Amino acid sequence: MVYVPPGVYLTGTVIIKSNVTLYLEAGATLLGSRDLADYSPQPGPPLKGDANGKHLVFARDAENIGLCGPGRIDGQGSAFWVPSGRVAPPAADAWRDVATYDWKPLDRPSPLLEFAYCRNVRLEDVRIENASGWTVRPINCDGVVIKGIRIKNPVIGPNTDGLDPTGCQNVFISDCWIDTGDDAICLKSENPYGGDVRVSKNITITNCVLTCCCNGLKFGTATRGGFENVTFTNSVIFNEDVDPRARVISGIALEMVDGGWLEGVTISNVRMQRVRTPIFIRRGNRRPRPDGTPGPLRGVMIENIHATGAILTNSITGLPGFDVEDITLRGIRIESEEGGPEEWVRINVPEQEKSYPEARMFGRLPAYGFYCRHVRGLRLRDIDLGAGKSEARPAIACEDVKGLDLDGLRSGRIVSSQPQIRLTDSQDVWIRNTAVPNGTPLLAEARGEKVANVLVSSCDLNHTARAVAAVEGAAAESVAATMNHREK
Repeated sequence: MVYVPPGVYLTGTVIIKSNVTLYLEAGATLLGSRDLADYSPQPGPPLKGDANGKHLVFARDAENIGLCGPGRIDGQGSAFWVPSGRVAPPAADAWRDVATYDWKPLDRPSPLLEFAYCRNVRLEDVRIENASGWTVRPINCDGVVIKGIRIKNPVIGPNTDGLDPTGCQNVFISDCWIDTGDDAICLKSENPYGGDVRVSKNITITNCVLTCCCNGLKFGTATRGGFENVTFTNSVIFNEDVDPRARVISGIALEMVDGGWLEGVTISNVRMQRVRTPIFIRRGNRRPRPDGTPGPLRGVMIENIHATGAILTNSITGLPGFDVEDITLRGIRIESEEGGPEEWVRINVPEQEKSYPEARMFGRLPAYGFYCRHVRGLRLRDIDLGAGKSEARPAIACEDVKGLDLDGLRSGRIVSSQPQIRLTDSQDVWIRNTAVPNGTPLLAEARGEKVANVLVSSCDLNHTARAVAAVEGAAAESVAATMNHREK
């Protein structure tokens, strides 16, 4: 054990070797130098970029190592940023803006703490502040425990992610408080050190409090390999009552865009407050596989989510011919404050196949609760969607969804003649145990020539005129309603 007693220690790169724990006592501060020359370049990634070869704490090919104690690490990150000089967008577009865009990074140490190709790594109790770039990255490690650490970076700090586990396996993250200027926890699958990309696998994240101006829990964007067996539970993702530019963009962002794969993710018991978009699931094709196709995204279960203060629509989207598959959402309660007008229902939403994935990438969407497109095997159970006062869009809009099983929808009243659920070119849809808000003329509207096998049953129709209608090319025999309840 290397024991650091109380005091302030100005330092450049510190290297931890096998069987060593660096222990920071209460009152001890490792103060990162503001002089880039004090950071000895390490072999691996390029020396410039979001992640590079300069770090305050570094370990490679080490085992049984630790960084522990109630002390503090201060990276003095603001020494490595300058104003960007950009022209800020008008206030009406604050929903798509990000506070960090006002600053741009210089060459800097990033990640502040890097652990590469290590086994049995423990980070515990330390407070890490003011990172100049990414804060902590275990990369290609096996057996990582991160417990009780606190990360506090300025909300304006560009690319100041909290935790970025990359290509790691058997990872346990718990009891952490993370407040950053970029993603709070971001799982990646890439290998800037060269060689094969390892699967990010067997990862448990629990009992954390996350806040930032980007994404709370994010998979990607570097998704060249796979993600398997990941759980995230019993956590809070929130913002204070701040400008929309400083709010979390997505509470949960599952993104597969670089040819890898995602399978076997469970997320449960999460409270969100003032997050712009609580749930964002995206299968794109920014960097395709050798055969030109996107990597698969399937096998996701999200349950017991309570979100208030949302200002953008949740979305689950794939690409034509390449669906997001096997998605279950259960026990979801989301209250929206967006209040979209009826003309947004008629927006032609672009596919954005090659675009960087972000919840705001499609602009405004034709539903206030969930927009689902190119999905196969979508189960929605016990969904409660609260609408803003001036909301005029449907609660849910589905396009090219195959196998929608919706059981138990409650939604807010909208101020238009739109249906509660809008189905476009969707097949094998079963809607049941759903209550229609007072004044809504129609529970479900099915549109398009590809509509097939839409059934509405066991629903409360007391406050609506009809259960389901086929319009705009949908055959009348493609929809059916049975055993619904209406008071006589």
